[in-house]
Amino acid sequence: MTDIVNMPEQQPKLKRESLWSKAFKKFSHDRIGLISLFVVLIYMGIAIAVWLGWLGNGWDQMITNGYQGPSAAHWFGTNINGQDIFARAMYSTKTAFSVGIIVACSATFIGAITGALMGYFNSTVIDEFIMWIMNCLDCIPFYLLVAAIAFALPDNTYSMHIAMTATFWTGTARVVRGEMIKLKNMEFTEAARALGVPTYKIIFKHLLPNTSHIILVNMSLLFISAIKAEVILSFLGIGVKNGISWGLMLAAAGGEVTGGHFCNFFAASGMLFVLVLAFNMFSDSLQDALDPRTV
Repeated sequence: MTDIVNMPEQQPKLKRESLWSKAFKKFSHDRIGLISLFVVLIYMGIAIAVWLGWLGNGWDQMITNGYQGPSAAHWFGTNINGQDIFARAMYSTKTAFSVGIIVACSATFIGAITGALMGYFNSTVIDEFIMWIMNCLDCIPFYLLVAAIAFALPDNTYSMHIAMTATFWTGTARVVRGEMIKLKNMEFTEAARALGVPTYKIIFKHLLPNTSHIILVNMSLLFISAIKAEVILSFLGIGVKNGISWGLMLAAAGGEVTGGHFCNFFAASGMLFVLVLAFNMFSDSLQDALDPRTV
């Protein structure tokens, strides 16, 4: 008679999902977030097509005699100078994305680094000094700072980008600082210190990556804030210098609207409205998906 040995049942191994996989799964079920992302990708495709020279060619050429309404040849019509509004609107999309990407990346990088240093060295000279700089920058009106930098760098095409970056990084720094203060007192940070891990590795290898979800959301918000600021500055005449943007189109449309010509105005304001609305909805969905309390 054979002995029957009862083998212990193998317990299934539970695979722990990361924050990013949970966020992706949640975002993929957000219909509004997916639709808004699709709209943003369409705008990005337009910007890339302009960069490659497939769209927006001849935006500054006077191809007709004065104003013409929408037609098969000119989808958005032409402005009072005979320039194709569709080509100008497409080229302005590239301008908006180039400003948004440069400002968002540079401001986020500066804000993340300074915020990490402030949070880890909280209540020290480093924290107090950087906080003093941030408070000084916040006391200066944004458009006054842009005007001052524009006059100080009259021949620099990136004077507007410098002014935006100098203003926008402070918000990211404050958010990252608060998160770093919380993370530096957690057990894994104490364990790293006990093992003798250098301070710079603790900050930039262990702590700062744990704020990436906050940094990503702030970068998306800075992107659309930079685009809106560029439109306002260009409308006031201290923004884009070499090229065309929705702000310059709106400034030129002021004289056309009084004459009963609205195509230039509707093209610029309509494309700006759709992009800002879609990106704001995308940022809200992204923030909900990356929130550790809900994933």
